[in-house]
Amino acid sequence: MALRDTSLPEPSGPAACAAAPPLDPDDRLRLLSGAHHDPHGLLGAHPVPDGIAFRTLRPFARAVSVVVDGEARRLVSEEDGLFAGVLPLDAIPAYTLLVSYADGEHEVDDPYRFLPALGELDLHLVREGRHEQLWKALGAEPMTHQGVTGTRFTVWAPNARGVRVATDFTHWDGTAFPMRSLGASGVWELFLPGVGEGTRYKFEIHSRHGHRFLKADPMARYAEIPPDTASVVHASHYAWGDAEWMARRGEVPVHEAPFSVYEVHLPSWRPGLTYRELAEVLPAYVNDLGFTHVEFMPAAHHPFSGSWGYQITGFYAAMSRLGTPDDFKYLIDALHRAGIGVIMDWVPAHFPKDDWALARFDGEPLYEPGDERRAEHPDWGTYEFDFGRVEVRNFLVANAVYWCEEFHIDGLRVDAVASMLYLDYSRDSGQWTPNVYGGREDLDAVAFLREMNATVYRRAPGVVTIAEESTAWDGVTRPTDSGGLGFGLKWNMGWMHDSLGYMAHEPVHRKYHH
Repeated sequence: MALRDTSLPEPSGPAACAAAPPLDPDDRLRLLSGAHHDPHGLLGAHPVPDGIAFRTLRPFARAVSVVVDGEARRLVSEEDGLFAGVLPLDAIPAYTLLVSYADGEHEVDDPYRFLPALGELDLHLVREGRHEQLWKALGAEPMTHQGVTGTRFTVWAPNARGVRVATDFTHWDGTAFPMRSLGASGVWELFLPGVGEGTRYKFEIHSRHGHRFLKADPMARYAEIPPDTASVVHASHYAWGDAEWMARRGEVPVHEAPFSVYEVHLPSWRPGLTYRELAEVLPAYVNDLGFTHVEFMPAAHHPFSGSWGYQITGFYAAMSRLGTPDDFKYLIDALHRAGIGVIMDWVPAHFPKDDWALARFDGEPLYEPGDERRAEHPDWGTYEFDFGRVEVRNFLVANAVYWCEEFHIDGLRVDAVASMLYLDYSRDSGQWTPNVYGGREDLDAVAFLREMNATVYRRAPGVVTIAEESTAWDGVTRPTDSGGLGFGLKWNMGWMHDSLGYMAHEPVHRKYHH
């Protein structure tokens, strides 16, 4: 697109653009503080009376030029990292930015010239709490958008005044990359061209109380090895080899086939082995013992390596201590090819309070209830999920589907079901509030468990869900259409404890404990 006739001089460097109309002072303040809901309305290219105004926020840059048809024109510094200028054009052109840093010049695409990379159907399903493949809508998604490769960042933070993407290459300063609010969905979005797999990132949240803090991505598919806490941009490239297993999986119901389970805590089973190294020894070991299935104690991302893994911060990320998500798939694939099913401990009852994770994610209770009497789990010092919020239920239901569809998991052993079902679980009088009927049953948790089971069985034929439920709740394994919770199996907790207690006695004494 040709420039209009101009009398700008021909200096040795790029010619300067005309000055752009100044930003409204309030818009400028909110943009620079990270509290603007629509940075795309201020940054990028926009028509003005004298042509097209270009504006970019590059806090570490020495100079910025806009490049149109191979010709660079220098933008004028507006201080605080803002650069702007007007070119005498009739329409917004295809353009790039030439940014000068201390280490040299870099020609880049402008993130603020792109339309939203998340569709209206996705937003509708997020709002309704019905997005069964939520991981494809939220989080960090490497993609090609409007012909440009990069990564789409999206996060649900409805109470935030502003959200920015902070990365390793911006030294964890999110100033340059404010996200836009996508309306009533509570979702914030930004497409960053040129950003690809392996980039470490966090979301910089600006709360309604004026606080700023960094959070790991709740939907991250990969996370740094603790104690580091950043999320990592990831796309799977794994080619599965278990087609025969997957084709057979739904043919025989688990209740009608041999079923014996070897429980494994992967980090301590053979300490020091990676997922791929485990794949070389675990399948043969389990087969030699005659088990039909393995059950992984929690393999989702958790920060404390000294634990069994039941306080999860990355519900969509495989534990990174032993390898990448594709390495974890390799282990599951190897077990399937050896004829062994894979069950995974799944922990939807609660989450830890780490300030970089889910707790008060956007400055307010979001994944946890607002009432502390319902939020606090008295036994574990964690937060319970707000099962009454449709977006939170969606986060968990989609997570169950995610492990079954993306990782070919054959079963979910659902942890701590009893703590979800009862509002007074481990609580004294005055420490809990009754349901709308005055009872102690958590009706929202009941609805969630029914929805989760119905969705998993519909989407993943052959998968089994197993309740770790320690009370006499009626209908745990009754189908949901008959008023039950819909689990396929239930742990017999009494038999387990009695059997282990019996075996703990010396053989000579066991006859006294029949």
